[in-house]
Amino acid sequence: MIVKPRIRGFICTTAHPTGCAASTRAQIARARPLDGGPSNALIVGASGGYGLASRIVSAFGAGARTLGISLEKAPTERRTATAGWYNNAAFEDAAAERGLYAATLDGDAFSDEMKSRAIEEIRSSLRQIDLLVYSVAAPVRRDPRTGETFRSSIKPLGEPFHVKTLNQGTGEVHEADLEPATEEETAATVAVMGGEDWEYWIEALDDANVLAPGFRTVAYTYIGSELTWPIYWQATLGKAKEDLDRAAAALRERLAALDGDARVAVLKAVVTQASSAIPVVPLYLSVLFRVMKDAGNHEDCLAHIDRLFRTGLYPDHPAGLDEVGRLRMDDFELSEPVQSEVLRRWPLVTTENIGELGDLQGVRDDFLRIFGFGVDGVDYGADVDPLFGRG
Repeated sequence: MIVKPRIRGFICTTAHPTGCAASTRAQIARARPLDGGPSNALIVGASGGYGLASRIVSAFGAGARTLGISLEKAPTERRTATAGWYNNAAFEDAAAERGLYAATLDGDAFSDEMKSRAIEEIRSSLRQIDLLVYSVAAPVRRDPRTGETFRSSIKPLGEPFHVKTLNQGTGEVHEADLEPATEEETAATVAVMGGEDWEYWIEALDDANVLAPGFRTVAYTYIGSELTWPIYWQATLGKAKEDLDRAAAALRERLAALDGDARVAVLKAVVTQASSAIPVVPLYLSVLFRVMKDAGNHEDCLAHIDRLFRTGLYPDHPAGLDEVGRLRMDDFELSEPVQSEVLRRWPLVTTENIGELGDLQGVRDDFLRIFGFGVDGVDYGADVDPLFGRG
């Protein structure tokens, strides 16, 4: 079939098999040798964005054997798979070419069943792991211990929030009002996006004796700047992020017997499948990207995670720890020159000048590349096999 992007609201319902594979291989080609990195890594949330970048840096930078966990839809003869399915397939093919072990388990990372499957695979193929990256982004979680299902709500706390934002599809800069979350919505968001499942993973792996001495684990988060705090830090998401900090501290105590470590890494803003639906974020991303690209310090997922592994995760004395022990990798984004320029432009940006003051096209391009579109060297007029040779 010939695959074109089919966008409905904030979602692209198609993914290009060749484009996803080309994008994944282009990232692999950029991986730099990394001494002292992981040997056996488990990536929970491995199929795209920062999770995929972490798997690439682990495998093709440090030479690690990797096990990935993701929840993706497989293709049929008439329908493409999700982008992550093609990313996983391309990663595994490239790893096989290098003689690197790589396996991917598809299913619900929140479930006890998936944790058991991962433990079985580690025991049979890896024996133990020395790194777990927790990079899960999901709107719904079913607690395996209570059976209760929680749905996250991205809302402010206490008072309504009046916000300036961008429809990245139409390019319209407009304003919106967000109603505050209820206590129940806040608690549900913490249950979905907080640290409990990360703890469940480490507990299960530790109890199964598959954590190697010196084991490290990191969970990814985003805090943002003054412009995004009302929807990130001072909001339902902020309560979930506080719980992630709580979990990290608890895990550091648990892992002390292994001489292990657990950290939350605060990463820079990037375009994701969800970001275009979060008020403020599309406009902030557009202005931020323009400022950082002009300053020469903009990083994509791979460059950012490469820097995290080199300066934060694997030095004996990691750089950038804040007062609660987070690895602050958002230092370029939050630098005074970048933020002062973003704040200067913010009240000035309109529908008419977004192309000048912001990077609307760059945000749009990044969004489409998530699904394998707009990748250099790909013939989008050619017939492609949606089964990716795995029919």
